[in-house]
Amino acid sequence: MLAEISLFVSSVPYKGHPECIKIKNLRIRNTAQRELPRPARMTKCRTSGTLLRMSLRRIIVAFLLSILSIPAAAQNSLRLPATPKTVAWGYYDAAAPPVLTIKSGDTVQFDTLLTNSPKRLESAGVPPAQVEQTLRDIYDQVTNKGPGGHILTGPVFIETAEPGDTLEVRIQKIDLAIPYAYNGFGPGRGFLPEDFPASNIKIIPLDKKKMTAQFAPNIEIPLHPFFGSMGVAPPPSAGRINSAPPGIHAGNMDNKELVAGATLFLPVHTKGALFFIGDGHAGQGNGEVDITAMETSLVGTLQFIVHKGTGQKYPRAETPTHYISMGFDEDLTQATKIAVREMISFLMAEKHLSHEDAYMLTSVAGDVDITQLVDGNKGVHVMLPKNIFK
Repeated sequence: MLAEISLFVSSVPYKGHPECIKIKNLRIRNTAQRELPRPARMTKCRTSGTLLRMSLRRIIVAFLLSILSIPAAAQNSLRLPATPKTVAWGYYDAAAPPVLTIKSGDTVQFDTLLTNSPKRLESAGVPPAQVEQTLRDIYDQVTNKGPGGHILTGPVFIETAEPGDTLEVRIQKIDLAIPYAYNGFGPGRGFLPEDFPASNIKIIPLDKKKMTAQFAPNIEIPLHPFFGSMGVAPPPSAGRINSAPPGIHAGNMDNKELVAGATLFLPVHTKGALFFIGDGHAGQGNGEVDITAMETSLVGTLQFIVHKGTGQKYPRAETPTHYISMGFDEDLTQATKIAVREMISFLMAEKHLSHEDAYMLTSVAGDVDITQLVDGNKGVHVMLPKNIFK
């Protein structure tokens, strides 16, 4: 695929966006280095000029006339296995030493592990040969744990990322790593602990070819794999935080919309961003009411792109069909208010709607969904379809 360049012709002064280069009345942005999604691309350089979008081949003349060369950044593809030395067990932390350093534009293939012990998986019926050796190694060797329970791969340090920037995470591919998932709950856990005082666990066979889960002999569930936990380090002042509650760092969002093809936009709180990933799910219902989904090990391929000086404050996402805002709080009403306000802010900034129109559009076209009810901070997300914008 050819690299793409955005060219503006305008006499309006242009300030504050280093990704746009001003040449008299021409402004050229090198999207070959940073492939921005449509909303960011259309907004970052929007002014009263005329936007001409063309391939690198067609823009060569403009390069020669302006005597400007903008080199395309080399993009590396790397792999990060999950081992005792490359996981963070139960926490997000700005002080965690990075296990991999990459550049903006690089792609990483992550191995991730389900969060359960080999002994408990075997007692629930998983054949010993199907319990991953890396999971055994991590349970045997990792002693730096907590306060949460998730086994997260990372953190990854992204060069040039600094507080005040946005880390764009493109979820390119997600594959099943093992032929089973589990669902379970324990005493005092889940949304209805008073109704289920005892623990229970179910092993659910996964069919990678059919992409289905056999919940019971007469119940087959389509698979939609995603990572329950993806996030960056919180501000250094927060110290080490529990991996369970989601927050401004994103983390354990448990948002089933974040499948392959989705993009996550995360505010950066510390140098290098420090990205963590894990808590693989083969599928999940909104709410995740018993506290687990179809928990499994996944392999994910993600691309990372740094956007400088955005000032983004809260995580958001988009899919090929929808814009997604999010809200997290111990109180469900407050989480909902955050998600709705985040969508209003997005529409004002990216679609240039008034405060009132953004509120009304969210009411008539947005769907407000409960993401999960069980992670300490409850999650709500607003889904707004892209196809309403012509």
